[in-house]
Amino acid sequence: MAEHDKWDIKKLIILRTLRERGTVTATAEALLLTPSAVSQQLTNLAKQLGVPLLEAQGRRVRLTGAAHLVLRHAEAVFEQLERADAELAAYAHGEVGEVRVGAFSTAVPALVVPVVRALRVARPGVRVQVREAEAGEAYELLGAGEVDLALSLAARAVPDAGDGRFTRVPLLADPLDVALPVDHALAGAAEVRLADLAGEAWIFGGSGPWSDITRGACEAAGFAPRQGHSAAGWTAILAMVGAGMGVALVPRMALAVAGRGDGVVTRALDADRPRRHVVAAVRRGGEGAPAVASVLDALRAEARALTARRPG
Repeated sequence: MAEHDKWDIKKLIILRTLRERGTVTATAEALLLTPSAVSQQLTNLAKQLGVPLLEAQGRRVRLTGAAHLVLRHAEAVFEQLERADAELAAYAHGEVGEVRVGAFSTAVPALVVPVVRALRVARPGVRVQVREAEAGEAYELLGAGEVDLALSLAARAVPDAGDGRFTRVPLLADPLDVALPVDHALAGAAEVRLADLAGEAWIFGGSGPWSDITRGACEAAGFAPRQGHSAAGWTAILAMVGAGMGVALVPRMALAVAGRGDGVVTRALDADRPRRHVVAAVRRGGEGAPAVASVLDALRAEARALTARRPG
């Protein structure tokens, strides 16, 4: 027998119940056992521990000093098991746990940080660990098991099922506005359409979801954008627009975080209504993990609030 195997929790519970109830018969009734089963279990426990646990007192039995010593230590075990039960119950209800989230740069302040704040109040036992990652890289991290939930971008409202390892959850459709130099001929126009900008130099990243989204929006308007400059960060893109180096599509969520910058005007493209779609992804089956489900629910709620605050 291994050293710790002699500490049998079920038998210790019987011993504790005997101390509380006073007789073998009352103990048997409380635990739905027969008196002979109670006596046999306690005899076996005494053998396992190597000390006498009971001594005769007339027609009854009483606990020995060794039994009281055993129960004094066992109480600490029972207390810890109660804590474990409570924590497991909380985990099962999504109230505790750590969720690692990989998110692209603008999603961190616009979506993830508000979710962390909300969960501190609603689910204080759920800890969110944030890792900033490019939209495409987030899937790599998710597939490698380095994050539990990834926030990425898609050009379509219903993202392509693509890699069967992941479950994707659409969160919000973020309107795309056009950023123009303040002295651009269309800066003060009553209405701007993407087709009006077909001949412009466009500023966007050379690859990845944002490049696909920019190209897709322009192609839907009837032209292929001519890439004048390549940049991934909104600060750099808007600085170049402000310097008159080109025009760019900018998500409203990014504008809310980065601001427009000097020398830039932004115009809504209501007629074209281009959008980028923000998508949450988890490893297939992972959405059932209670803590992950709590974060997903909080992300959906924040996405609804964010959408409601924005003009169509």
